[in-house]
Amino acid sequence: MAIADRFSADDHAHMARALQLAARGLYTTSPNPRVGCVIARDGRIVGEGWHERAGSPHAEIHALKAAGDAARGATVYVTLEPCSHHGRTPPCAEALVNAGVGRVVAAMTDPNPLVAGGGISMLTLAGIQAEVGLLETAARALNPGFISRMTRQRPWVRLKTASTLDGKTALANGASQWITGEAARADVQNLRARACAILTGSGTVLADNPRMNVRDIDIGRQPLRVIVDSALRTPASAAILPALIACHHAAPDTRAALEAAGAEVIALPGADGRVDLAALLTLLAQRGVNELHVEAGAALNGAMLAAGLVDEWVAYVAPMAVGDAARGLFAQPPLTSLADAARFKLADVRQIGSDLRLTMLPS
Repeated sequence: MAIADRFSADDHAHMARALQLAARGLYTTSPNPRVGCVIARDGRIVGEGWHERAGSPHAEIHALKAAGDAARGATVYVTLEPCSHHGRTPPCAEALVNAGVGRVVAAMTDPNPLVAGGGISMLTLAGIQAEVGLLETAARALNPGFISRMTRQRPWVRLKTASTLDGKTALANGASQWITGEAARADVQNLRARACAILTGSGTVLADNPRMNVRDIDIGRQPLRVIVDSALRTPASAAILPALIACHHAAPDTRAALEAAGAEVIALPGADGRVDLAALLTLLAQRGVNELHVEAGAALNGAMLAAGLVDEWVAYVAPMAVGDAARGLFAQPPLTSLADAARFKLADVRQIGSDLRLTMLPS
């Protein structure tokens, strides 16, 4: 049976509201997923909630508390299958059973192998009607990083670039402030804020001495800063520290100086004296990183692209041209055939101030 036939107009409206609630945790739930919940009976909402941050009650618990006795026999709309295991908090599926709800509609199954259908089974065994699949695409779009970490054991990698219309990031002398306008630069803060970690390369650290932090948005945390630094060139005075530094090898004296400045240095040797980027992503996933935001120079951008590690490319494009002598976006060996080009499909295009923002996915 088609989803349109299984669910009513009220079902769609209540799940849409649950998705709106889930989005309120966009910046704060890391490493947990963003989840919203609505409880309704007779077409009227009697309780709602969302997961605010790791360690705090889940969305269902907030909604049950708001609903009180009205939850008995009601329908629960939740954007992710209720958990069925004991983590930092007790199982939400168990709380729904104890509350005596009559029906549960989940937008999607939890990709966490500790749940993965267990919550639905617990509800069904308790005699509660449980259904999955309403507005699933929208629910998945809220949690690409959590889904990636659970199913691929690596974060969702979002590459951000800022360039001129002719694809240049800086003049030949390195001048780049500012290619994009103030509105675009402010918009980037939203991308940083939703990420669990921000990745850059040692070339960017040495050239710009960036902080790579979230500014002007109060999210109650700062993403982990990560530097790819094969030869361990990052100075102990770098503004980005403390940070995790991935290198190919580490001289004891250099490591000690960086660690004294608050860095964590990890050797992840790959080919040709470079950092093993795939191993780095695996390590970050093991540390709970769902979404990885990349702001780097042409060398690291090119390496990420060549390794097939870019899941989403957000390109800010300024309406200016600076000529072919300026610096480009991706350092890669010359191609001999267009068939070898990395190709993307447009997912979203919008104007931000005087610039364009293109959101693209690998095609």
